[in-house]
Amino acid sequence: MKNVTVSMDDAVAEWARLEAARRNTSVSRLLGELLAEKMRHDDAYERALQDWQHRERTWSSDGQPYPGRGVL
Repeated sequence: MKNVTVSMDDAVAEWARLEAARRNTSVSRLLGELLAEKMRHDDAYERALQDWQHRERTWSSDGQPYPGRGVL
């Protein structure tokens, strides 16, 4: 595990202290968990985007215009 120094606004630091206390953890652990969650979310999004971009497109058009909004 690495130690890092983080600078933030006073209001953000106060929120972090209160949130960490509410979760019964330290500010350090809270920040680590929040960053890990963000990393997992971003990784999952990137994988889904790559999957979608490389997926074979099976739809095709016969040249006809799409129906208007009033047509069900």
